[in-house]
Amino acid sequence: MCDTKYFKVLVEEIHSTTVATIGTDGHPQTRVIDMMLYDENGVYFLTAKGKAFYDQLMDQQYIAVSATKDKKAVSLRGKIKNIGYEKLDEIFEKNTYMQKIYPNDTRAALQVFQLYEAQGEFFDISDPSNIVRESIVIGNVEVVKTGYFVGEECIGCKLCYSVCPQKCIDTTKKPVEIDQNHCLHCGRCAETCPKQTIKKVG
Repeated sequence: MCDTKYFKVLVEEIHSTTVATIGTDGHPQTRVIDMMLYDENGVYFLTAKGKAFYDQLMDQQYIAVSATKDKKAVSLRGKIKNIGYEKLDEIFEKNTYMQKIYPNDTRAALQVFQLYEAQGEFFDISDPSNIVRESIVIGNVEVVKTGYFVGEECIGCKLCYSVCPQKCIDTTKKPVEIDQNHCLHCGRCAETCPKQTIKKVG
């Protein structure tokens, strides 16, 4: 189960995404795939059974997705599963252009895949002086903490705040606290800290 607000952005606002798998040569391979549908259980897309992409999905059962539009981005990494023709009719109803690509019973060439267990992030720079970063989780996945965090050795000198592009460090606390939802992960704070108590995690 998960919060679906960022799936709505991914499926309805962005729609066309870049999906990565591993090619037969062992290197990453990407292609543009439309995200067709979402619900509280994940995100759904499809591909034809005759494609190399289909074989990679069946073999690896894992993808990485990146998508951006209008200065908003969504990235996800996680497990996928083939759910066959389940939700295929619903996908065609919501994405009517598919009816022209695969008319009548030719849609039988397609299989639906569900991204059901994943983690990632939403990133919004539409207001450049106040960026937004949020974690996204699908299914029973533990969020991996990433970013820069301040240790107990902090002396409250505020040098980190002076070099922070987003000014997202609360200097009223000691140790000072970095607001992870507005941090660019640029590392300026860690480079500047005289006590070297700001550490990168993840």
